[in-house]
Amino acid sequence: MSDDFIYAVARVRSRELALLGRQDIDQLMACRGFDECLRVLNDKGWSGGSSAEALLAAEEEKTWAFIRELTDDLAPFSVLLYPIDYNNLKAAVKCVVTDTQPQNVFLSGGSIDPQAMVRCVKDNDFTSLPPQMAEAADEAYHVLLQTGDGQLCDVILDRACLTGILQCGKDSKNELLEQYAQLRVAVSNIKTAVRACKTGKSKAFIDQTLAPCGTLDVSSLSAAACKSVEDIYGYLAATPYSGAAEKLKESYSAFEKWCDDQVMDLIKEQKRNPFTVGPLFAYVLARQNEVNTVRIILSGKLNELDDGVIRERLRDMYV
Repeated sequence: MSDDFIYAVARVRSRELALLGRQDIDQLMACRGFDECLRVLNDKGWSGGSSAEALLAAEEEKTWAFIRELTDDLAPFSVLLYPIDYNNLKAAVKCVVTDTQPQNVFLSGGSIDPQAMVRCVKDNDFTSLPPQMAEAADEAYHVLLQTGDGQLCDVILDRACLTGILQCGKDSKNELLEQYAQLRVAVSNIKTAVRACKTGKSKAFIDQTLAPCGTLDVSSLSAAACKSVEDIYGYLAATPYSGAAEKLKESYSAFEKWCDDQVMDLIKEQKRNPFTVGPLFAYVLARQNEVNTVRIILSGKLNELDDGVIRERLRDMYV
């Protein structure tokens, strides 16, 4: 055991006391409208703007600012930062190739400055990016330049992102991060397979989009996706993702809730772990889940949805 993380974990444990629990969620649900929800959240220390997105973005930034206080090494968190970076890379490539000024296309919070990505694309020099990302960026850029196929550009970068997530999990030598990476990639593969099946994509296209992972046989998943959604469900029933199949039959929102709840189940064991980066990683995921749950409630209140509809979408909480 290492004592490298004892102080950082102690600070995380203190912050966990402020996380929203089920009673807090019930209090928000009992609010009569959006404005009342905002007042309740402000009373709980949430701040950053009068709009929902400004408030939620501010809470996300608080989370990462806290993590940066605890450690200078953000490498273990790359599995969470890669999706942001690759989204921004896609935007940078498309803006440069189409000669479009980037306006509100970049996500905040990534590990690489989006403007640096734009410069890489303009100079056709990706050497300043991480090696795997640089290779994918170069391929996507030239594919889009030569074919104008934006979807193929996305496929190249999305698959590279998933491959990078898996590699980061493996390199971390941390069981939680490896399990999370496997879950994240498997869920993405399932979403891709269902979407490709419903839109009638070819097997060649599906094979190109799925990323190999240890908990799913992507060849079998691809073969099922070429047949029918029911065949996808049938394949998943014999995998660790049988629950995903049942929720997909119910609705896509039920499936997404199942995915997020799986993450919460995965990280709850970190409450008893004071010696690794695991509790820090779990805290970030708990906060992201918290923000997502509040987003669902605020959106529901703003659009005056029935409370029953909102509750069906609420995630399990970490505390």
